Amino acid sequence: QVHFVESGGGLVQAGGSLRLSCVASGSAFSINAMAWYRQAPGKQRDLVAIIGSGGETDYGDSVKGRFAISRDNAKNTVYLQMNSLKPEDTGVYYCNKVVGVLPWGQGTRVTVSS
Repeated sequence: QVHFVESGGGLVQAGGSLRLSCVASGSAFSINAMAWYRQAPGKQRDLVAIIGSGGETDYGDSVKGRFAISRDNAKNTVYLQMNSLKPEDTGVYYCNKVVGVLPWGQGTRVTVSS
C-alpha cells in the first residue's frame, strides 16, 4: 500500500515561486509514472504535470514553461518547481500515480495573491 505526503505549499505573491515535494511510501515507486494534480476552489481535480519512470515529462497547457516536475527515485520523492505563479494556480496540490490512482494524500495548499 502506497501513501503520499505532500508538502511545500504556502502563500505567495503573483510572480513568485514555490517547490512542492511528495514522498511516496511503499514499493515499486520507481517503475510508476507519477503526476501532480491540482484542485482549485470549487473545481474538479485536474492533472498538472506528469513524469514517466524514465524521466520524460509532460505538462498541462496552463503551466507549460512555468512548472517543472522531477523525481528522485532513491528518495521515493516527486517534486514540482513552480515559477511565475499566477492567482489561477491557487489550489490544493496532490501527487499520485498516473495509471491506477491510489488513495489521495492530504495535499498541500498553494495560494497565490494578486
